[in-house]
Amino acid sequence: MSHPASEVAWDVIVVGTGVGGGTAGRALAEAGRKVLFLEQGAVGKRSARNGLSEVFVPEARLARGLWPGPLHATVNGQDSAFYAPLGAGVGGSSVFYAATLERPERHDLDDLPDRPHPTGGWPVGFDAMRPWFDRAAALYHIHGTPDPLSPEPPLPLTAPPPLNATETALMAAFEARGLHPYHAHTAIDRVEGCLNCLGTKCPRRCKMDGRSAGVEPALETGNATLIDRAEVTRLLAEGDRVTGVEARIGGEPHVFAARQVVLAGGALGSPKLLLASASERWPEGLANGSGLVGRNLMFHLNEMFALWPPRGTPDGGATKAISLRDLYLTEGARLGMVQAMGIRASYGEIVHYLNLMLARSPLRRVPGLNQLTRIPAAIAARLFGHAQIFVGLMEDLPYPENRVTYAPEHPDRLSVRYDFHPELLTRRRAFRRAIARAFRGQRRVFLGMGPELNFGHPSGTLRFGDDPAMSVLNANCRAHELANLWVADASFMPSSMGVNPSLTIAANALRVADAMMKEQP
Repeated sequence: MSHPASEVAWDVIVVGTGVGGGTAGRALAEAGRKVLFLEQGAVGKRSARNGLSEVFVPEARLARGLWPGPLHATVNGQDSAFYAPLGAGVGGSSVFYAATLERPERHDLDDLPDRPHPTGGWPVGFDAMRPWFDRAAALYHIHGTPDPLSPEPPLPLTAPPPLNATETALMAAFEARGLHPYHAHTAIDRVEGCLNCLGTKCPRRCKMDGRSAGVEPALETGNATLIDRAEVTRLLAEGDRVTGVEARIGGEPHVFAARQVVLAGGALGSPKLLLASASERWPEGLANGSGLVGRNLMFHLNEMFALWPPRGTPDGGATKAISLRDLYLTEGARLGMVQAMGIRASYGEIVHYLNLMLARSPLRRVPGLNQLTRIPAAIAARLFGHAQIFVGLMEDLPYPENRVTYAPEHPDRLSVRYDFHPELLTRRRAFRRAIARAFRGQRRVFLGMGPELNFGHPSGTLRFGDDPAMSVLNANCRAHELANLWVADASFMPSSMGVNPSLTIAANALRVADAMMKEQP
């Protein structure tokens, strides 16, 4: 029995409903295009406020908006499987994010004489992207203050709420050290009664994410339709066009068609889908004439540390309000920004991170060891008191051997292969030294010893560029070899930058939607 939506002549099918898919789909629907969203996860209850959790049953995870299965990762030759911070529901991973939307630096995109870019620069530079950053900032209701170190015109920011006592004390301490903190750029429209849902779903519409700023406004236009629990399994193509999107709904396969198709399943899911869409015409995967589909996988590297406010400071709770870029580019090394994570060094958080570290260590096979993490967590929570957790978010660089992998015998499995490049480890050591110098004299402690990949920030696996031999997408993020296939997630990025990727994803999704409307489908 065919699905009713398979009988409709759609203008656009959007695969995935995160920041990229939701934003692009909204722009297209508001322009009058007939849009079909296909989302693997469930709509869920709008009142839900759950966060990421260690639920193991796939259906239970999907019901909570979580990716159903573990990520299988081979890192430096060591295999592990763990639940990465990835979403599968309306809004994708963004419904769980802490809503930090920061604009990158000019040298993140441009190849500058005094700041050369490791890839030669993006095909669309900072000046061309700036109006799209501004539009995305307005769409996502970004609150904050300008970065005092930036020479660029600031984003259109809404005034943030007043700092609490903890934030005020930390800001003053940083400035006394000669640093330049500013109020972080967050996509939270703090209405009366805002619950400040950092790391959890927002039951209202004050946290702007792929659901509240994308899919829901798109549906309200009357031009968009959403099908949830639709697992897209492959794309069908003839000649230079995608002719169908195959999805499994309730165990039954269905095919949907549209004049244009947007991939927005994330930097892990989108390349996996193209690799799974291999055919006689495309033996190495759809749109993979360059052989680069899934390659150049990047994450950020996290340098987490606990920092105590000055003695005697009242406890104002966890803060997400502070960012600084003093260490962004240090002695020519591409490092990244430092920001508060919006979490406290509490018992539950420490247990969670210790178990994540354990899941990726050789000790993960020792029975019952994950239960023992409660003991050091309890000691650490007592020791840290009301310390705030900060993170240095260090830029990763693209290497073809780091990639998303696909095995036809495990079609549902999400898997990656990644090796730490020597230059990354060298920069990491420089970053730790720079953090130690910057916060000298303040009570602090690093929370990790080895390099820690941020598995919530994958990017780069369908990079855009002008040369079809060196990229998968053209400058407008349309596949070089397919006339109606576009990408609107973090896959397009040729470098990971030193900031959270969400604002760049949203800005580029608006740019992609604009390009789609200008092209004859």
